Amino acid sequence: MIPEVLDPASRSRIDLGGLEQSLGFLLRVSQLKVFHHFFEKLGHIGLKPGEYSVLWVIARNPGIRQGLLAQNLAIKNAHMTKLIRSFEVYGFVERRIPDEDRRAVELSLTEQGEAFVARHKPDFFGYIQTLDSPLDESETRELVRLLAKFSGISRESVQ
Repeated sequence: MIPEVLDPASRSRIDLGGLEQSLGFLLRVSQLKVFHHFFEKLGHIGLKPGEYSVLWVIARNPGIRQGLLAQNLAIKNAHMTKLIRSFEVYGFVERRIPDEDRRAVELSLTEQGEAFVARHKPDFFGYIQTLDSPLDESETRELVRLLAKFSGISRESVQ
């Protein structure tokens, strides 16, 4: 469950003691705001941002190795294994063990998984436009650019 995000008016009544200049604190509060909005808009369809992100990357990279996927999305291997198993139960993902490396696991979407990803792409990539944000469109693009640069994700890979 995502904690409620304080409205800016109530936050302005307390002394944050410099936290308003802390990158980690600001990123966390911003993440909570975005997640709260995400679940408010898309929670009814059972879509979760992390799960959809995994499916999206598999769709874009059929046959991707599970370890590489986990590494690039900063998901612990044990959690990724559980997630992939649940996707198999839903019929969204197929796992393949390549003959040349029996320790590896390659992932692809099933037809059902591809349909799920396609059906929810507008929801996943479009919900943020309904967020009540003090940033204008240009500032939002700049924030995304800076976060992509800060996180090490190239601007070209940001959709």
